Amino acid sequence: MKTVRWALHAALSSMLLLSPLLASHAQAAEATAQAAAHPPGVAVASAHGLATDAGLEILRQGGNAFDAAVAVSSVLSVVEPISSGLGGGGFFLLHDAKTGRDHFIDAREIAPAAATPEAYLKPDGSFDRDRAENGPWSAGIPGLPAGLVHLATRHGRLPLTVSLEPAIRIAREGFPVYARLANGYQSRRDVMERYKGTRAVFLADGDAPEEGEILKQPDLARTLELLAERGFDGFYRGPVAKKLLAGVKAEGGRWTAGELAGYRIREREPLRFEYDGWEIVTSPPPSSGGIALAQMLQMLEPWDLAKLPQAERVHLTVEAMRRAYRDRTFFLGDPDFVKIPVRQLMSRDYAAGQRSTIHPRKATPSDLLSGEQTPMEDEDTTHFSIIDAEGNRVAGTQTVNLLFGSGMVVPGTGVLLNNEMDDFALKPGTPNAFGVMGYAANAPKPGKRMLSSMTPTFMVSKDRVAVLGTPGGSRIITMVLLGILGYADGLDAQAVAALPRFHHQWMPDAIGIERDALPDDVVAALRAMGHTVNSPREAPAGRRSSDAWGNLQTVEWDRRGNVLRGGSDPRNPVGKAAVEAVPAP
Repeated sequence: MKTVRWALHAALSSMLLLSPLLASHAQAAEATAQAAAHPPGVAVASAHGLATDAGLEILRQGGNAFDAAVAVSSVLSVVEPISSGLGGGGFFLLHDAKTGRDHFIDAREIAPAAATPEAYLKPDGSFDRDRAENGPWSAGIPGLPAGLVHLATRHGRLPLTVSLEPAIRIAREGFPVYARLANGYQSRRDVMERYKGTRAVFLADGDAPEEGEILKQPDLARTLELLAERGFDGFYRGPVAKKLLAGVKAEGGRWTAGELAGYRIREREPLRFEYDGWEIVTSPPPSSGGIALAQMLQMLEPWDLAKLPQAERVHLTVEAMRRAYRDRTFFLGDPDFVKIPVRQLMSRDYAAGQRSTIHPRKATPSDLLSGEQTPMEDEDTTHFSIIDAEGNRVAGTQTVNLLFGSGMVVPGTGVLLNNEMDDFALKPGTPNAFGVMGYAANAPKPGKRMLSSMTPTFMVSKDRVAVLGTPGGSRIITMVLLGILGYADGLDAQAVAALPRFHHQWMPDAIGIERDALPDDVVAALRAMGHTVNSPREAPAGRRSSDAWGNLQTVEWDRRGNVLRGGSDPRNPVGKAAVEAVPAP
């Protein structure tokens, strides 16, 4: 196994102590000889402690990982309106231990029929950025509620009235506002306060949310109750649907009852490929992440990265990123609408051809790569990872796109709508809010799903299993890449969650790094190779990007010693990874 040291200079904190779950020395030796058949308990990692606790609560009640996923996802929808919610969508990667099958649940939002490219142009033909990012025109038809129903009815063993109860309780009784939520509201306040329904939730006490105060959402609690009682019809038909349609219409948008009632989940086949002794099971289109991971890792695999200086390792990784993101721009979209050359893009021969264009010590300018034209979902997506005592596992990534999505809560529902329409190529060749461009493959059409970077992923070797994912917009894919390289290097879950991060997405042609992710001499060496490196420390005031990226949540099962571990990103102080000795039913 390769010994790449991806930890760089970050301090690894909050290591989980799992001594209660460790077998005796004799048992551990026996387990090393033959991998354990079942985990010794359960592991849950999510971006908020209340969501992790909800997952554990449902597991204690006899639920499986899929029931726990419903609980975690729905609680995140309550406590992280900045990141996700019932008005958004998500992807869920599942492993069913009984059948040995992997499933990919596509609960991505879809485009309303009214959302044509022309609808996002001003009278002079220029792009209407405000309409693409704010209010009802920015919102796709939500998919997350249907995803929760699908998880529970097709894969869980508990009724929705049980698995949604923690979210209903927290929405009704409230939760303490944390700093990221309060600060995020202030950054989007001008948009949020345009809308009557949003003001009713976030200004209920007369002023903006402040850290430490209790935020209650009684309308959202009632919406969740209807979802629990009536399933799909509790959201997509009936009183909630009527309020959604009326609220969108009142603000100038155009949804139809048929579009809501006609929403359907897609179960898709996950993508698979081999890397350094691991099977990687990951997300298919309309996620762009799985294909990009296959391309990048297969480009990198022949190099013995451990023997190279750090600058050269980063250089080669960046060059692989550059080429994968170029292909993302031109080839990827909703597979129900676009023919995607998946086999070619994921083939080792194609990776070899891409690798042959990489100079080992010189940057390739992005505009020199082949392509007809020169071409991020916000960091406030969320992710959770679960392994249960039967060996079932879930990687779930869900989002409303930008901070607080469209900014619009539909009156009487508590549902904050997404602004995922900006993830389409609304105007070909025009960057979206995060600098990513697209063309025909990702153009909007009625019922079409917009391309996503969400990349829930499993890693499976003969003696270890890992579940991982993160928010981070277009950086999601590269953060998952670095997490995979960290696990392949032998790091544990918490060390993987803490890894420093760097990113390249073809256009703009620059390496982005977190503060202190790379030492000064490595940055200088990369620049000498011809790379542009954007460092937060060097950015002028007012133009500084975030010093920290993502919110990676991961769990792992080491089958040799039959040990579970969890890792929650130390960048997020309210996240939580927990392991419990819950026996298999």
